[in-house]
Amino acid sequence: MLYRRFGREDFIVSSLGFGCMRFPTINNNDELIDEEKSIEMLRYAIDNGVNYVDTAYPYHKGQSEILVGKALKDGYRERVKLATKSPVWLTESYEDFYKYLNEQLEKLQTSYIDMYLLHALNKERWEAIVKLDVLKFLDEAKEKGLIKHPGFSFHGDLDTFKQIVDSYDWSFCQIQYNILDVDYQAGVEGLKYASSKGLAVIIMEPLKGGKLAVTPPDEIQNLWNKSKMKRPPVHWALKWLWNQPEVTLILSGMSSLDQVMDNISYAEDSEIDSLSDEELKIVDEVRDTYNNLIKINCTKCGYCMPCPQGVDIPLNFSIYNDRHIYNDLKSSLKKYEDLHENKKASSCIECGKCQPLCPQNLPIIDTLKTMHEQLAPN
Repeated sequence: MLYRRFGREDFIVSSLGFGCMRFPTINNNDELIDEEKSIEMLRYAIDNGVNYVDTAYPYHKGQSEILVGKALKDGYRERVKLATKSPVWLTESYEDFYKYLNEQLEKLQTSYIDMYLLHALNKERWEAIVKLDVLKFLDEAKEKGLIKHPGFSFHGDLDTFKQIVDSYDWSFCQIQYNILDVDYQAGVEGLKYASSKGLAVIIMEPLKGGKLAVTPPDEIQNLWNKSKMKRPPVHWALKWLWNQPEVTLILSGMSSLDQVMDNISYAEDSEIDSLSDEELKIVDEVRDTYNNLIKINCTKCGYCMPCPQGVDIPLNFSIYNDRHIYNDLKSSLKKYEDLHENKKASSCIECGKCQPLCPQNLPIIDTLKTMHEQLAPN
């Protein structure tokens, strides 16, 4: 495992962090984490050099923090930097910041949290919590020893990102960034801006919700094949991020022990400035080709769920994208037909509750309409 300094702080972190959003589950129920497999995965990662563990209040419908607390017993807590996030959209008063922090400390079975993030900030959320004195809360919680390093995760526009960076003495920030999302939200400009201010920059969604991990279409694989150095698509995506000196570490939401093993092996090849100009040009070509194939940039984060009508929004979008990325209309038609009627895009009544919750700011309602028109039987 290779390590990097955490921004201007005096410690180092592994180039690969363990994101606790996508643990294996039982019967595809996000709330029912497979405890045995998940603890094995997390401890294996730590035993093999991973020293940064990231969870959050809503992950696995509130169960992720509990699982992480169990996994970090038996001496594992002392071996990692533990990160979790304040559910700022639930806070209605100053006291609520402490309410949720204390609940998280209990779930995680710890007396302090190393990295405490204000979760999924955008312009509206930021303005709302500033009015509740959130920065005073961070200072107090730090003075009390409840948190060590304050930070924030971000899903908004670049101007708001820069404003937040400049508003407080942050230790770090967390942004969505991958070979496809270079100009999206904070993007590469935000990455460089935060790094120039001395912040560590944590990368989330490095594989775009797993889209960069599946077997790519022929157009993409042919581009990867042009390189003299042969790598799996996942390795390409991660190495491109690690290549950049402004990137502190990459969070990977791993769902199996095999994925953990693979990513740890890739992290052994995480040196800065190690890609050639030829390889960087291939990545640019891959980006352009993917962007021409993907119809809706959903990462399956699940923030839009549950839908009051029962529509499975991420699943519908996955089917829609697969139809275009893999040019497999027959398979997509079958998948859509097999969905329970309530889960189909056609069950959307346009109530609009999902769209403000989407960190990608996707046009959910319009896309569900278009999808149904393309995939519903005539």
